[in-house]
Amino acid sequence: MAQQVQLTATVAETQLGQRLDQALAEMFPDYSRSRIKEWILDERVTVNGKKVSKPKEKVLGGEAIEIIAQIEEDARWLPQDIALNIVYEDSDILVINKPRDLVVHPGAGNPDGTVLNALLHYYPEIIDVPRCGIVHRLDKDTTGLMVVAKTVPAQTHLVETLQAREITREYEAVAIGNMTAGGTVNEPISRHSTKRTHMAVHPMGKPATTHYRIMEHFRAHTRLRLRLETGRTHQIRVHMAHINHPLVGDQLYGGRPRPPKGASEEFINQLRTFDRQALHATMLRLFHPVTGIQMEWHAPLPQDMVDLINALKADTEEFKDQMHW
Repeated sequence: MAQQVQLTATVAETQLGQRLDQALAEMFPDYSRSRIKEWILDERVTVNGKKVSKPKEKVLGGEAIEIIAQIEEDARWLPQDIALNIVYEDSDILVINKPRDLVVHPGAGNPDGTVLNALLHYYPEIIDVPRCGIVHRLDKDTTGLMVVAKTVPAQTHLVETLQAREITREYEAVAIGNMTAGGTVNEPISRHSTKRTHMAVHPMGKPATTHYRIMEHFRAHTRLRLRLETGRTHQIRVHMAHINHPLVGDQLYGGRPRPPKGASEEFINQLRTFDRQALHATMLRLFHPVTGIQMEWHAPLPQDMVDLINALKADTEEFKDQMHW
């Protein structure tokens, strides 16, 4: 399934000297510069009636531009009746509170049964929006807030504000170990060199910044509030493991159960059976892509994290006379 795109416009005199892809991105703001660059490389763009294929080519102003292209969509993307917990909706955006065990986007190993398939069922018109309006993702077992664009202009603007770091995303997590103070992890992340499903801190990776502060101390664990500046795959999980405080339940990055001394069998069992990373996207703040109004949403902790924190509190209370903070 593909969306047909036909665009015409004239380059403004004020754009003299700009790269072609830069000029077109300004002229057609509903489409990303990377998409426009692909169209130029695919010879979908004509300048004064002639096909061009060099995004770096400079414009002089006054040129007649025509773009005839298609936005391809994957034929596997089928509408599926999967419940969505919708926190907010208007004609431009949706905000959902994603549960655990739900992949955001179809891919290897998860051809369907995703948030994307659910969106297609709930709002069929979203097929005309690139990636069905998904502008950022949460890992399969991370819960919490996600914004989705319902229109192409909303999607374009949300992608731009995300890249400009103007969308604020805050998370709650439970990390292993006693952390003494909040801080920032500013370490680049790339795909792991040998484990295809893992990410890793690597000097040649993409820049990644995670801020964290301590919400609560337990005997051998720490409850955190984290804020992302960038949105790399597995970013919080990789950064916390990098500073030797992996998240509880994170089997990919070393979050194996480490019960403190003397812990009850019941508490040890609770740690052992917590089978996902203890990570929840609790707050989302952004400027609405059409109205420009600042909006903010909060999602309470899911029950499994509430139960985990209550168990950690009870264990800490039981041994409080032995604590030395």
